[in-house]
Amino acid sequence: MEVIQGLDSLPEPPVELGVRGAELWRAVLAEHELRTDELRVLEDACREVDLIERMHAELHTAPLVVKGSMGQDVANPLVQELRQHRALVARLLGALKLSDEEQDGRDAQFRTDRARRAALTRWNGVG
Repeated sequence: MEVIQGLDSLPEPPVELGVRGAELWRAVLAEHELRTDELRVLEDACREVDLIERMHAELHTAPLVVKGSMGQDVANPLVQELRQHRALVARLLGALKLSDEEQDGRDAQFRTDRARRAALTRWNGVG
């Protein structure tokens, strides 16, 4: 698979992306090198972010409670849709497995500290 490398070769965001989607596109590619297949996942995540922005703007002026099919009060369906689309963005970005060097360092230090404590317990009976 082709890997996109270097600032000179960063692809521009797809033309149809909105402001938030294009921001996400640029932010991810400024920090990470992605293969061609990963670019497609990123594009889907960016489109979802734009859709979330549109739904959020619509919900901003809409009532949070609407009448259901039986006349009962129910949450506006946009609330559930927003939740689902936000979860989808999280899954798409998670699928990219973008590493955070700072977090990786903290995780490595945590594992080292835990291993050291376990070794001390085994060897010295000290915790």
